[in-house]
Amino acid sequence: MVAMLSGFSDSGSVIGQLSDHFFSSLKHELVVRFDNDELLDYRSRRPTLFFEKDHIESYEPATLAIYLVWDEAGQPFLLVDGYEPDMRWEAFARAVTQFCSDNDVQSFTWVHAIPFPIPHTRPTGITVSGNRQDMIARFSEWKPQTQVPGNVIHLLEFRLGEAGFETAGFVLLVPHYLADNEVPRAALRGLELITAATGLVFPSDEIRERATKFDAKVDAQVEENAELAKLISTLEQGYANGDSGPARSPIGKPRQETPDADQIADDLEKYLATMQQKRKDEE
Repeated sequence: MVAMLSGFSDSGSVIGQLSDHFFSSLKHELVVRFDNDELLDYRSRRPTLFFEKDHIESYEPATLAIYLVWDEAGQPFLLVDGYEPDMRWEAFARAVTQFCSDNDVQSFTWVHAIPFPIPHTRPTGITVSGNRQDMIARFSEWKPQTQVPGNVIHLLEFRLGEAGFETAGFVLLVPHYLADNEVPRAALRGLELITAATGLVFPSDEIRERATKFDAKVDAQVEENAELAKLISTLEQGYANGDSGPARSPIGKPRQETPDADQIADDLEKYLATMQQKRKDEE
C-alpha cells in the first residue's frame, strides 16, 4: 500500500504532482471511498461549486479513497489518496489497518514534503521513518530527535507498525525558498523512493522533463539575483565537504553565520517577486 494525503504539508506540491501523475498515467479503479460527513470539516476545507451565470452547474466534493492501481509493469498496488481527515483519526486508522489485514497487504509506504533550509544545488534531502531499517540506512540523511505536530499519516505508520506491517515513510526536504512552487525534481525523487521501497515501476519521462526545465529556470533566476545567490551560498556551507550523494552527505552545521529570519524572509520575498514577474513576462 502506498499513501499520499494532502492537508499536513505538501512543499513543492510533491503530493499533488505524484497524485496527478499516477491517475493520468496508470490504470486504476476505486475500491473504497470514505464518508466525507464522518471525516471532513467542510468549513475549513470548503468544497468547490461551479456557478454558471444563474445556477450551480456542478459540485465537486473532496475525495478520500483507496484505489487499486497497476504500475507500468502491470503489478497491482493499493493507493490511499486524498485529504487528511479532520476528525476521527483513530477510527480511520483502524479502518485502514483492518483493510490491510483483510487484503493481505505486505507493506505501507508513504511520502510527503516539508520546507527545509537546503539548497536546490544539492540532491533532494530525505528523512525516513518506520520500521524498514533497510530504507532508513540507505536513504535517511536527517534524523531529528524532537516533538513534531501530529498528522494522520504518521498515525497510520504507527498503528500499522504495531499490527506487524512493514512501514516506510519518506519526508522530502524541499528548499524553503521554492516550497510554494511545483518542484518536479522533488516529485521525481519521491517516485524513485516509492520504487525503492516497493519494487513498483512508474513512468517518469514527463516529470523528468519538467524537472530539467524548472531547474534551468531557477538557475537563471539565481544568476540574476545576487541576494538569492548569497542565500544559496550560505546554505551550501551547511553541508560537509564533498558531494557524495544524499545517503552519504549529511546536513552539517553551517560554517559561517546563518542569516536571520528577517534576512531570509527579505531574500525570499524578492526572489518570489522576481519569479512572479518572470511568469507574467512569459505569458
